[in-house]
Amino acid sequence: MGPVLRISGHGHGALTITLKGLNAGQASALSQILPSSNIGAALHPAPISFQREQSADTVAHEIMVTGTPNQMRRLCRLLAEDQRIPPGLTGKIDSLLDNYLRSDYKINCRGKDLDLSRRTHIMGILNVTPDSFSDGGRHTDAARALTHAREMAAAGADIIDIGGESTRPGAAPVAEEEELRRIIPLIERLSAELAVPISVDTYKSSVAKKAIEAGAGIVNDISGLRFSPDMANVVADSGAAVVIMHIKGTPRDMQLNPVYDDVVGEVMDYLEEGIEIAARAGVDREKIFIDPGIGFGKALEHNLALLDQLEQFQALGRPIVLGTSRKKFIGTVLDIPAPEQRVDGTAATVAIGIERGARVVRVHDVARMAQVAKMTDAILKKK
Repeated sequence: MGPVLRISGHGHGALTITLKGLNAGQASALSQILPSSNIGAALHPAPISFQREQSADTVAHEIMVTGTPNQMRRLCRLLAEDQRIPPGLTGKIDSLLDNYLRSDYKINCRGKDLDLSRRTHIMGILNVTPDSFSDGGRHTDAARALTHAREMAAAGADIIDIGGESTRPGAAPVAEEEELRRIIPLIERLSAELAVPISVDTYKSSVAKKAIEAGAGIVNDISGLRFSPDMANVVADSGAAVVIMHIKGTPRDMQLNPVYDDVVGEVMDYLEEGIEIAARAGVDREKIFIDPGIGFGKALEHNLALLDQLEQFQALGRPIVLGTSRKKFIGTVLDIPAPEQRVDGTAATVAIGIERGARVVRVHDVARMAQVAKMTDAILKKK
């Protein structure tokens, strides 16, 4: 197994690439090449730099390289000429940079297109459940649910995400027949009426299949294609887009005692594996979103770390969906028990999430979060 790569930083300024798992010879080669390369002096006033760490067993080494994207590209060309560097490492670094810097995402959702290259998109939440953590019971009536969906679309929602089973912590599963009864009539009506794509929030492949037949263009799977073995095939056969989310455990037990050694790395590995599961089944990579799963098997410190380091997920080369809306960790930080009073806290997470690379934000309060997204985009000068 070759070195593990991570990347962080902002835009086209200084980036840091971390290479973990190098042997002594590889680490020595890099530490010799970098200082003598003069790459930084040639391309940027601040020279490229490196730090080196060594594990206690003196086998695995870690090097962090800092520089601009152009400096990194130049470095790759130098590394390719050195026989001490692992074959394929320069290609991995180039691919990592390509993914991290990509911004031209355009997703076809079974005939309804999303251009994520110009601005942040809003996914409006429509829970037709009696027990969702924030709005359970408010939209179980079909007429009210239809009205709310129309209001969200008018307020700026780019996607309507319809769920018929609560996945809040401790939630019990819902029978397939009941889930279908709740969502299929809505999907049929809204997919025909609204210009925006309809997403179905389900981890059951049988429900996803019927929802797609009813007009859904996106499958939002909290399990990242793990709970239903044939979910990836259903998505591939239909041509729908898919949101691959991370979860640790199941909704019933995920918050009992979540433990991670490296929450960002472990979530990234899970999502990368989910992307490969989808691709092997025939899902078009250009139709895949990723979601780190804030609140799904994470303690407060895990959620805050994922938000703080969200930009690292750009290295997976797929657009990031961020779902923080009204969640418990916001209430914990602000000491606000009532979910509907966590709107301002949600706004902070939406703004920082966009700044760190989120392309889609999944929210309850569409009108207000659309304003937050528009203002944040303007500051970041997204075009």
